[in-house]
Amino acid sequence: MPHFHIDYSANLEERLEIADLLIVLRDAAMETGIFPLAGIRIRATASDHWLIADGNPDHAFVDISIRLRAGRAAEAKKQATEHIFAAAEAFCAEVMATSSFMLSLELRDIDPELSPKASSIRKYLPGDGK
Repeated sequence: MPHFHIDYSANLEERLEIADLLIVLRDAAMETGIFPLAGIRIRATASDHWLIADGNPDHAFVDISIRLRAGRAAEAKKQATEHIFAAAEAFCAEVMATSSFMLSLELRDIDPELSPKASSIRKYLPGDGK
């Protein structure tokens, strides 16, 4: 797994293709080699109400939270964080260059003893589902 949850200011929908951002993040996660395709879950939620700095309604944000089952090496997680953030930053570069915008990402472990899972997704994926 990881679970990606993206919170973003609703005013970004005029400036950024959110659905395309999800694809960019999925592809970047796959490129790291530490996340199986069958475990990747990405969702985005628009925030209708937000307040950034001085309250200017033109300010915008994307906050990416990645939760993954514990057990990966710290260096692998660091490299994955850097790779995924770089992909998000490249995707958002035009918005960053032309408007007031904040981008953030956090990756954190899930305790597997406190997070049971069940899935049938692999049998619906082509090939071996990895």
